[in-house]
Amino acid sequence: MSGRTVLRGGSVVTPSGTARADVALDGAVIARVGEVEARDGDLVIDASGRLVLPGFVDAHSHADGLLREPEVTRALLRQGVTTIIGGQDGVSYAPGDGAYATGYFAAINGPHPAYRGGGVAELLAVVDGASALNAAYLVPAGTVRFEVCGRRTGPAADAERARMVELVAQGMADGALGLSTGLDYVPGIFQDADEIAALCVPVAAAGGVYVSHMRGGYEANTAAGITEMAEISRRAARGAGAPLPVHVSHLHADADIVLSQLDALAEAGVDATFDAYPYIRGCTLLGMPLLPPEVSALPADEAVARIGDPEGRDALRTACIERASNSPSLGPDWPDMITLAHIAASEYAWAHGLTLRAASARAAQDPMDFALDLLAASRMESSAVMAVRNPRPATELARIFAHPGHIGGSDGIFIGAHPHPRAAGSFARYLREFVRELGTWSWADAVHHLSAQPARRFGLDRRGVVEAGAIADLLLVDPEVVADGSTYENPREPAVGIDDVFVAGVRVLAGGELTGALPGRGLRRGGA
Repeated sequence: MSGRTVLRGGSVVTPSGTARADVALDGAVIARVGEVEARDGDLVIDASGRLVLPGFVDAHSHADGLLREPEVTRALLRQGVTTIIGGQDGVSYAPGDGAYATGYFAAINGPHPAYRGGGVAELLAVVDGASALNAAYLVPAGTVRFEVCGRRTGPAADAERARMVELVAQGMADGALGLSTGLDYVPGIFQDADEIAALCVPVAAAGGVYVSHMRGGYEANTAAGITEMAEISRRAARGAGAPLPVHVSHLHADADIVLSQLDALAEAGVDATFDAYPYIRGCTLLGMPLLPPEVSALPADEAVARIGDPEGRDALRTACIERASNSPSLGPDWPDMITLAHIAASEYAWAHGLTLRAASARAAQDPMDFALDLLAASRMESSAVMAVRNPRPATELARIFAHPGHIGGSDGIFIGAHPHPRAAGSFARYLREFVRELGTWSWADAVHHLSAQPARRFGLDRRGVVEAGAIADLLLVDPEVVADGSTYENPREPAVGIDDVFVAGVRVLAGGELTGALPGRGLRRGGA
């Protein structure tokens, strides 16, 4: 018996359109694309009426610690995602024992079920054979800083910076794809361009990429973050004697701003890509746009004490209102812009899915007092969906997604009773709205943005294509049916139209349901 799997009668995507072709899988790889002769022992799957596409790579995911959760893996596979890239926004489990990310990002990543230390190598190793999907990783610069400097807000000393560089270099040697920063989070908000550029030297030397949640809130302030990224790339390249590509995380702003800033990076000679999800609203920690960074940086017990201190409450409340009102994304109407997604306090469970304005009115409180009391009750473990001041239509997003440097990313956060729908819907929404309905992308474009380009950018060799010799991470999609099911009102509804998915040649989704197979791996840069 050959043990082959043959996807019979489907179509593959070519630069000029689609073409009927069988696809034979032999073990973990694609053995043949074209006419495949039948053999005894073949497992034949009818792909008639469907496209055979390379598995999608979610370039910005917060499922780092959730890949053993059936609900999460099913939601991702129903969108065609076969690989996620974790370690985002400068905060995740490795290096160290994972305690900082587990605490500070409790409402975003949650705790890890298996990792307790050992660095990037161990974090990737615990994925092997334990998940239906693959996971790759970025060294999170904020976690690196916490491991060396703790919660101190000042500049790192020379010896501390040298130790941070060592940790990044070790992470790259262990197989990380690059370095991530989250410069609106702590401790990233305290890291200046000099420190980040130093951390990026071993990244450039290893052929990695610098990935950043930029400083300053995006939207109208995007230029400041882009300018800093370009400077970090130049400094690191000089230090390493090798170029440093950059990747902008969740680049959201008006299309004219986004496109002009991408032009600015190109004019500066910076090799840049970016991810942007197909929604207008964002999602983050509730405390991030409200609390002063020095309060967010405190351990939970101390932050709760500061919020509850009656002598300092008025001053804190004033500072929080000023911070939210001056946010480039929120502005003076911030109570109407923030919808509660996750609250780790049972007495506030009723508030999930409500705006701060609506929830505070129901509680007969001022919006900021309500938000502060909620943060204290949840010990800072709370997240929110964030609207923006200038909502953009899908046609505006289409202008952004048409840029060849765009890469698919969901920024998906699965934690919470009322999460953002992007976690369950982003990749199916790309296909429904921007291929089938608006025609922004051809199917070949969709493969470029969602599979091929992220695989190339992040060094995921032998992935992102349907050709002989490639790793058989594949999906079957019904082009007339595929659609997102999740909405802001019902954010956990699964996508439809992608019912069969293979990871390393193993069928992990059949008829829309998990098969129970766990062929996923921790992917190392440049490795299969």
